[in-house]
Amino acid sequence: MKCPLIINGAGGRMGATLVRLAQSDPELTLAGVVEPSKKLQDLENLGCPFGKNLGEVLAKVKGAVVIDFTSPEASLTTARLAAETGTAAVIGTTGFTSEQLDELRAAALKAPLFWAPNMSVGINTLLAVLPELVKKLGLAYDVEIMEIHHNKKKDAPSGTALKLGECLAEAKGWELRDKACCCREGIIGERPREEIGLQTLRGGDVVGDHTVYFFGPGERIEVTHRLHSRDTLALGALRAAKWLQSQKSGKLYSMADMLLA
Repeated sequence: MKCPLIINGAGGRMGATLVRLAQSDPELTLAGVVEPSKKLQDLENLGCPFGKNLGEVLAKVKGAVVIDFTSPEASLTTARLAAETGTAAVIGTTGFTSEQLDELRAAALKAPLFWAPNMSVGINTLLAVLPELVKKLGLAYDVEIMEIHHNKKKDAPSGTALKLGECLAEAKGWELRDKACCCREGIIGERPREEIGLQTLRGGDVVGDHTVYFFGPGERIEVTHRLHSRDTLALGALRAAKWLQSQKSGKLYSMADMLLA
């Protein structure tokens, strides 16, 4: 049985990629598209219901999985509608506040919801191995994160960089919010031992580069993940949608839940 999809924000960079890949996947069917901008007219020939808001399309399409790569505010609206209608939704938006993430978790109690700041298998494998590196290297190694993205990205540090930071902080027994340093300028003194630096670069059309540095006495380790195509993220989201179709509500699912299932 094919998994029916509704793509929210179908006219955006990720949305257009999702539409293209969903159309070529024999296990999926494009059941609806949502686009609030003038780009909607470009989607009218897709042969499926379309509209300027998700509620409009959900009224026409039942039993579909929504995929949303939009903005924190728009994605929260998606989560609320999902909770109201019992609709499964995959969310790949970044830039959520801690309060907004709490709202996502609350909505997940009423509908199957999946959220990941990065849908790539490579990044999520890196998240799985970083705690072991921290354990082996110990507290003597300073940890820094560098992330690079295209000049259109709106949030910084990236959601992926923050997720990497949270992973490293947890492995060290810290809270990232207490140990993160996102900017250094002027006479700042020596680097505190209990600190995780998160540095941001923006430029060109870089899809997404993330490097974790471990600086030790007389050596350093660099672990880098480079994303060359948005297709990688979109394919991860489509895989998540297929998986989520058979899951129940009760928790906010992650890439780890899917990969370890």
